[in-house]
Amino acid sequence: MKYLSGLVVASAAMAIPLSAASAQGVWVPGSEIVGQSVQVETNGITNTVYFDQGGAARIVTPNGTSVPATWTASAGKLCLYGSASQECWPYQAPFQAGQPATLSSSCATSSRWLAAATNPLPEAPVQQVQPEVRGERGR
Repeated sequence: MKYLSGLVVASAAMAIPLSAASAQGVWVPGSEIVGQSVQVETNGITNTVYFDQGGAARIVTPNGTSVPATWTASAGKLCLYGSASQECWPYQAPFQAGQPATLSSSCATSSRWLAAATNPLPEAPVQQVQPEVRGERGR
């Protein structure tokens, strides 16, 4: 499928340290892009990929054609599946709005990805500090 060829999504190449994501909470791969779109530029052509709930995706071409697809985010990869093709990209860190990423796909195609908006990452759980229990003599 010609629309999938060259598409790419988030990876470690995004230059976002995983520790930054971890500091905010437990990141679930794909959670920051569900319901959002990402512009993908490959060989001078920009498609917009919409990552819908439940693994549905839409790839909208520059002329407005909408191509149905599906997507998954697991095992360190983000994959898009079309009717006759699939393409995967390394996916080690969440997208950040306005931060472009240049990524290489499983088809050895390099693309520039840009998320205009992302969903917030979950907050890190607050650790409760238990007060020290002392005996009757303060020990």
